[in-house]
Amino acid sequence: MDHRELTKRIEKLSKAIASNEPTDTIIDLLELLKNDAAPTEEQLRSTKAGVTIGKLRSHSDKAIGRAAMEIVHKWRKKVDAAKDAKKKKLDMRNSPAPVGSPAPAPSSYSKPYQGDSTKRHFKVDKVDLARTGSQSRDNSVGLLYNGLAFRSTASIEEVVARAVEVENEAFKKFNGENDKYRAKLRSLFTSLKRKDNRELGRRVLSGDIPASKFVVMSDQELSSEEQRKKDQEFEKENMMKAQVPMAERSISDALQCGKCGQKKVSYTQAQTRSADEPMTTFCECMSCGNRWKFS
Repeated sequence: MDHRELTKRIEKLSKAIASNEPTDTIIDLLELLKNDAAPTEEQLRSTKAGVTIGKLRSHSDKAIGRAAMEIVHKWRKKVDAAKDAKKKKLDMRNSPAPVGSPAPAPSSYSKPYQGDSTKRHFKVDKVDLARTGSQSRDNSVGLLYNGLAFRSTASIEEVVARAVEVENEAFKKFNGENDKYRAKLRSLFTSLKRKDNRELGRRVLSGDIPASKFVVMSDQELSSEEQRKKDQEFEKENMMKAQVPMAERSISDALQCGKCGQKKVSYTQAQTRSADEPMTTFCECMSCGNRWKFS
């Protein structure tokens, strides 16, 4: 695909987006770009095709976002490979390899990780985090990358793609970069890094847990099955040891039901954990009957 053809396709795509044409029409245009030969870095810069497609990764239509993400990954892989080849060529000129030395290994960006998976980090893996156009959001992608890559042999490309997808879902779910957005990403990172919760990262990377579900999972849902069983047993044991009657229920308008949104909630408290832990509050919505607890 030459410079002129790429320019025409990007202009046609931009007009389709601006005119709010049907999703199928836009997807067809993206598929043409995806299936054709990847442009060079120079072509991407001069036509600004990379910028146009990059913005579509966060499109409200998930199908368009996924298609754009696949194109960006393909183009980035081509550009990275070209850079690697150029660098290796310069290295060979400056430091000729001795006779009989093996050829340089191809880029491992899309191959299974071969190093120490417990020490994976976006800096160690030399990951380019410029994915969203926002420095703080790119840093969040890096945080998620570190959590998902921990103890994983998945390729750099695969982990980056999932980290970008999760960050984008969190950005949409919490309406931008706010305290809830940042707190949730820290919580996800902490859960991914737990030594007793290795399966969580695998399920997210495999797609068994979609990014849209991952960003709304509670702390209990994020914990391992083993940890949940331990918590239940510990709570049951302490309840039996406490041997104290439940306090008389109180009504509070400071607590809000997460199911119906009403603020007419009855609650009781009990010390179900060790003495240095906060008391557990048992709540019941007087409007819809929803029950929950928190510490």
